[in-house]
Amino acid sequence: MISKKLEVGPIMANCYILGCEETREAVVIDPGDDADRILMALAEEKLTVTYLINTHGHFDHVSANRRMKEATGAQLAIHTEDVPMLSQLSRSAASFGLSAENSPEPDRLLHDKDTVRFGNISLTVIHTPGHSRGGIALYTPGHLFAGDTLFAGSIGRTDLPGGDYDTLIASIKQKLLVLPDDTVVYTGHGPETTLANEKRMNPFLR
Repeated sequence: MISKKLEVGPIMANCYILGCEETREAVVIDPGDDADRILMALAEEKLTVTYLINTHGHFDHVSANRRMKEATGAQLAIHTEDVPMLSQLSRSAASFGLSAENSPEPDRLLHDKDTVRFGNISLTVIHTPGHSRGGIALYTPGHLFAGDTLFAGSIGRTDLPGGDYDTLIASIKQKLLVLPDDTVVYTGHGPETTLANEKRMNPFLR
């Protein structure tokens, strides 16, 4: 699997490009900003995007939805609970003194245990509410794209609308920590980690 990480936008959100080496089909996870950089990275790998996947609806993870969809024609996918956030991006960003363009409506509504396929690769959707109501992680053996649910040594914030601390901790413990310990966690901000490291070191999960 081809995997590239870009830190995008003023809040430095992680955007991931995943590609199938055989078919060159790809998905973009969390196109938060800097659409030109994402498109250039795709072109360098000669990848064709089939899905733009939002792990949740916060503006720093979805602000390039419109430009990426217009440029690629890819399907936009997000969990059904976070769809209302897509039409409020401009207002949400303004509350942080930033700007964002509202997203188009999604083409596909995601639910827990759904599968997103590109080329010969499948991602399993894991609904992980707590940071937002419709937060998701995406899993393929050995790799977990966790959005803002779990970070290296930390967890997603729960003080924004739709957030809830107890729900987030339950999502992590019941849905993510049951995966193999050697699973690499690709976070929504900051460096990668592993589930083993988080079980051992994360102060929020003790």
